[in-house]
Amino acid sequence: MTISSAIQALTSLLGDQITTSKSDRDLHGRSESHFAEMPPDAVVYPTSTADVSAILRLCHDHDCPVIGFGAGTSLEAQTSALRGGIAVDFSKMATVIEVRAEDMVARVQPGITRQALNEDLRATGLMFPVDPGANASLGGMASTRASGTTAVRYGTMRDNVLGLEVVLADGQIIRTGTAAAKSSAGYDLTALFVGAEGTLGLITELTLKLHGQPEATAAAICAFDDMDAAVTCVMTTIQCGIPMARIEFVDTETTLAFNAYSGMSMPAKPHLLVEFQGSEASVAADAAQFGALVADHGGGDFEWATKPEDRNRLWALRHNGYYAILASRPGARAVVTDLCVPISKLAQAVEETRADIAASNIPGPILGHVGDGNFHAILLIDPEQPAEKETALHLSHLMVERALALGGTVTGEHGVGLGKLAYMAAEHGDAWSTMATLKRSFDPKNILNPGKLVQIN
Repeated sequence: MTISSAIQALTSLLGDQITTSKSDRDLHGRSESHFAEMPPDAVVYPTSTADVSAILRLCHDHDCPVIGFGAGTSLEAQTSALRGGIAVDFSKMATVIEVRAEDMVARVQPGITRQALNEDLRATGLMFPVDPGANASLGGMASTRASGTTAVRYGTMRDNVLGLEVVLADGQIIRTGTAAAKSSAGYDLTALFVGAEGTLGLITELTLKLHGQPEATAAAICAFDDMDAAVTCVMTTIQCGIPMARIEFVDTETTLAFNAYSGMSMPAKPHLLVEFQGSEASVAADAAQFGALVADHGGGDFEWATKPEDRNRLWALRHNGYYAILASRPGARAVVTDLCVPISKLAQAVEETRADIAASNIPGPILGHVGDGNFHAILLIDPEQPAEKETALHLSHLMVERALALGGTVTGEHGVGLGKLAYMAAEHGDAWSTMATLKRSFDPKNILNPGKLVQIN
């Protein structure tokens, strides 16, 4: 049995739902980051859980690798076909199955994006808050345990996925969790699959926790004279318990990239981008308290945005930050890395990372969701200069070592994929071998996204 025989069997079963065209294969082998293209041998577009079950059953019989594919926005090569095989593209499974407004839950298929879900929810007064920036698919967001700008208030995908429907490696369909707010019944299989990066099964349905749309929202941006003051202000804000909806940091280099990319005229300084949500009174009170902290740390005046179009414009700056930074060095690729540390260690981690980058010969703007101790470095490299990539990977390695030394994690939200695989043993110790035991139990033939997250024989 081979990949080729699996493709033949799938073609007989699914007809034009499977393609081996070079353009489709290339599209599904690309990475948003620096990794080389690794296309699958074929791409299949299921329309139902039954299709996914049949696909996996055949691939299991033929020992054919299977890689789940959402919107393709992952940054650590999670969707790259390291060993060839079949990419299962969920774009045709993108339906809101059910919204139970009274229970504040929704059931959705994995291919729907977070923006599409929120558009569907608009009239209900509810929203799904997890916002990684990219308009990612919810199945992909669950598979990478995504978070983003709103995690400081609403949590990550781990906190907002109540249950799943999953197809296992041999085609078996299981359901995990319920629509109830909590449970103490048995192993938490939902949490096991959230963040598993498609190595244990393919998610075909999600039950999501919804939240009420806030009565009032206000966003603001303010400058600081130096990075340390801005990061220290973030730490103090969190420690004081001010309920921020978002609190984002960008350094001077990122600010300059924003100006060039979006025609802004922000001062060439580090900035904080913040958002408050709640009632009119609570938003005003929280903003006033935060304003006092900003003044104490030498921050400048706020530029407020209360109209939806102004807030959207402000957050579009942040969400487009990666592309703005790429544009600041035309033709560059990026080694994009993130880490997450305890909030008390945030200033040290940012300052030491900045010093390492400044001592190198490549640019590396820093930005991130610093409200929960998570930040990113976008290390820009000339793809024609191998030495620059080597330098960027060394800087990333230093960031990883620093995160672990400070009691943090090698990735706060990007996930493991290929990029952070080498550091899993250092972070988890013997627990990583336990993960491999789980992988063997769920996927003894190692056909599900092989070579990612865990290593098994």
